[in-house]
Amino acid sequence: MNTGQVPPDFALGGKVAIVTGGGGGLGSAYAQTLAMAGASVVVADINGENAKSVADGLVDDGHSAISVVVDITDEESARSMARRTCEEFGGIDILVNDAALMAEIPRVPLIETSVEWWDRVMKVNVCGAFICCQACVPSMIQRGGGKIVNQSSGGAWVSSTVYAVSKLALVGLTMGLARQLGVHQINVNAIAPGTVETDATRRALGDAGFRERAERVPLGRNGQPPELAGALLYLCSAASDWMTGQCLNIDGGWIMRT
Repeated sequence: MNTGQVPPDFALGGKVAIVTGGGGGLGSAYAQTLAMAGASVVVADINGENAKSVADGLVDDGHSAISVVVDITDEESARSMARRTCEEFGGIDILVNDAALMAEIPRVPLIETSVEWWDRVMKVNVCGAFICCQACVPSMIQRGGGKIVNQSSGGAWVSSTVYAVSKLALVGLTMGLARQLGVHQINVNAIAPGTVETDATRRALGDAGFRERAERVPLGRNGQPPELAGALLYLCSAASDWMTGQCLNIDGGWIMRT
């Protein structure tokens, strides 16, 4: 298998990775990045057709991959995902919690958000990641360590919607798990992307909103999914072995804190 010219500390040969939300958008780019670095990849998504399409594409390119249907808000579904991964590849080394609600959420001020939508967003975006961690951590402990990467958002730092609040809560979860799992050599970090060119982002913001975001970015444009690949590979590889509890902003300079 050709894994390209990946520096040794960034190579993932022999590692097993799960990417939730891997059937589309950033998740599919993440799955491809990990596969190209040598990992066996489980493309997990509630949309089984999309997950299968991404996994089949990886296999066609000579990589090791399978698809799994998962509802990350359901504990048994998440445990089934972990069991299938262990049966197929022998264990779990990497978990990328990318699955989330965004485009579907009503765009209303935070104070006008219904309790129904508040609960739904928190259930998927925060509790879903927590449930998947619970399902996968036992295998990581058995294997002597692992990497968990949670998908936050640059919007977490300007929280004015329930989506943004959920992504800030995910940073809190990242820090809490990092403190508790470090003893098992499990690194827990997060990525906070800015506005990235995906179908979901376009649906959430609309064309006008997408252009307006680009005008607020110091680099003058929104991002592309592959531009997050370097951060993901760093956080999933041995190169980041001494980094945990952190959140990397990859956003063209949109969010700056001085």
